[in-house]
Amino acid sequence: MYFDYAATTPVDPQVVEAMLPFWTDQFANASSPHSLGRLANTALEDARANVADFLGAQPKEIVFNSGATEGNNHALYGVANSLKGIGRHIIVSSVEHHSILEPAEFLQRQGYKVTFLPVDKCGTVDIKTLEAAITDQTILVAVMHASNEIGTIQPISDISKITRPRKIPLLVDACQTVGHIPVHVDDLDADILTFSAHKFYGPKGVGGMYIRPKTPVESYLRGGDQERGFRASTQNVSGIVGLSKAIDLCRQSMTDEARQQMAFRDQLFKEIPRLVEGVRVNGHQEDRLPNNAHFSFDRVEGESLLMVLDMKKIYASMGSACTSGAMEPSHVLRAIQLPDELAYGSLRLTLGRWTRQEHIDTLIRELPGMIKGLRI
Repeated sequence: MYFDYAATTPVDPQVVEAMLPFWTDQFANASSPHSLGRLANTALEDARANVADFLGAQPKEIVFNSGATEGNNHALYGVANSLKGIGRHIIVSSVEHHSILEPAEFLQRQGYKVTFLPVDKCGTVDIKTLEAAITDQTILVAVMHASNEIGTIQPISDISKITRPRKIPLLVDACQTVGHIPVHVDDLDADILTFSAHKFYGPKGVGGMYIRPKTPVESYLRGGDQERGFRASTQNVSGIVGLSKAIDLCRQSMTDEARQQMAFRDQLFKEIPRLVEGVRVNGHQEDRLPNNAHFSFDRVEGESLLMVLDMKKIYASMGSACTSGAMEPSHVLRAIQLPDELAYGSLRLTLGRWTRQEHIDTLIRELPGMIKGLRI
């Protein structure tokens, strides 16, 4: 029983089938001039057009890479280097993924000023606070579309109404939303948007970024002219084809899947607080991902809870897989001012394509006894 879809998703068998020829018969380098290379390049560009259409973009605005961590690093360093002669102030929300926070902290050590924007107790950025933080030196604002940890969806289109008139690039990490809820670059009015295939039933190690025309972003990898010079390196054609196929499947099923996952999520929100005392639901109650349920239990050690769940073959997490080895409470839970005693007892349950009613029923049946047995 897998409840960790926010960390990664299983690769859909149809995605694997689409990728297979590009490991064997159609293995050529997409930059090679011969007919086999041209076949690979055609598949690459068809995938680019498909992804662009899904996001409401143009093919030339899509850059393929190894995933959103690379894209977020590319965006921060690329904009900072491009605009360092204009300003050296960057604003990022305090609940961003570490692939935003750590590059921002690195730039801070290089002499840039970084404002880590606070959020409210639901994890939402306050528009007025953002507006007040902007100076004439601000060159980038980064706010994720939705929290990988507590599921809160940010008001990106409202944020863009602040950044767009000031000509400040807006970076949106859409890892948790692409393939799960509608993501349209013009509706969000994002200048850069990043995503990873493994978050929506595609392969690991491949993703992409949307870059709006005229957005000042330097190249990230140098050495060749692939990806219009934004990212040198032989393209991962099989992975990109898999990403595109995963997009096709999401296009077909995303609405129905979101509806089903929301029903499961709301069942968890109803039943767990009814059966367990001392529980708090984290994140925005309405503006949240359909597949995310995040709880904190008082007088429970979260890592012990995960171990007990694991013994029952119920797989969940406390928060981001990228920091699962950390002993400190999550920076996201601290940002929403959750007391440490609750932060340490957190449980993130994320649902996906293969979540079934019997999984939800089993979890609801087993969890109260586990909590009671672990209570300090």
